[in-house]
Amino acid sequence: MRRFSGFALAREAVRAHRGWGRQWGSPEPRESYDVVIVGAGGHGLATAYYLAREHGITNVAVLEKGWLGGGNTGRNTTIIRSNYLHEESAGIYDHAVRLWEDLSQDLNYNVMFSQRGVMMLAHSVHDRQVAMRHIHANRLNGVDNEWLEPEAARAWCPPLNIARSARYPVLGAALQRRGGTARHDAVAWGYARAASSRGVHIIENCEVTGIARAGNGHVKGVDTTRGFIGAGKIGVVAAGHTSVLMRMADLRLPIMSYPLQALVSEPVKPCFPCVVMSNAVHGYISQSDKGELVIGAGTDQYTSYSQAGSLAVIQHTLDAICELFPMFTRLKMMRSWGGVVDVTPDRSPIIAKTPVPGLYVNCGWGTGGFKATPGSGHVFAHTIANDNPHPVNAGFTLERFSTGALIDEAAAAAVMH
Repeated sequence: MRRFSGFALAREAVRAHRGWGRQWGSPEPRESYDVVIVGAGGHGLATAYYLAREHGITNVAVLEKGWLGGGNTGRNTTIIRSNYLHEESAGIYDHAVRLWEDLSQDLNYNVMFSQRGVMMLAHSVHDRQVAMRHIHANRLNGVDNEWLEPEAARAWCPPLNIARSARYPVLGAALQRRGGTARHDAVAWGYARAASSRGVHIIENCEVTGIARAGNGHVKGVDTTRGFIGAGKIGVVAAGHTSVLMRMADLRLPIMSYPLQALVSEPVKPCFPCVVMSNAVHGYISQSDKGELVIGAGTDQYTSYSQAGSLAVIQHTLDAICELFPMFTRLKMMRSWGGVVDVTPDRSPIIAKTPVPGLYVNCGWGTGGFKATPGSGHVFAHTIANDNPHPVNAGFTLERFSTGALIDEAAAAAVMH
């Protein structure tokens, strides 16, 4: 396997993009494909890759209205974990973690996966009880999670303030050692290169403007800004705008879209060894390979397609981070951004076929999208190829919102939701 430093990875990506531009950026798309995937983010590219690798379906086009990985894949805080409460959630996220562990070797591309550990803080008796419930549920589902007393939490993360006089005193933490981070753009490029090498067409600057259906109701293709493209099956994986696309097929989904914000500091020498999250103060933090502190905030309280969001949310998060880690109070913040996340009533995704024959949807991940990338693509590819769900995503259907079989993970997001 070839390994790259951060600079070499960027250089390799540029070289690859210049070469691939002749393949997917310039030529007109074919008249028809067996499968069209709408959205060239991590989930869409992973779906195309696993369709080709696992199911031998290579006549696939991935359509992207902008550029590859330019949506939520490039606008997230790169955290990976599987310590979710319910059995269905533990299944999909731990399936993803297992794929993450071998992904660089699988793609022959360094996605910079780092299992540095994810620690979730408890600041009250209620927090502690919730954390212990998660730990016991995780262990029953074969997912690693353990409790740390305050001193052990600071030993794992030395910058953490555990003083009893703190505004939010730390009573302990739940630690998933297998959790960590990866490099978001490298994930997109790795899947894109691997899918392309198997014959998948990745077509940028190609916005879908309509979903066409035959007389029997089955999908027959998509209207795009580059003309009509026929398709035997269509998978929609477009975070933040899924509801807009599905309305083109006369479907209304139970999702709402919210801005989710994040920011990074100036780069500093390595000083933060893990990922730390706090639900009570609505913030989480890690350090990138470039030295920046990557800080995640919560969602705004209003629905919007904005990629900016409220300044009040950012201010609240920075106040919390400075309280938990006083050594960072003098750091300068360099940039902030927002991604638009789809949120379902139970805060769990939809990975399923729809009532429209030949149309499939993967959406509603909320704050959990990036961590699920390989697992999501793997099971969605299975669902499209077989017209039936993989056992791992069998519970994430549209029907659960009418039957009441919800998978309520609102408390597992670890940030304001």
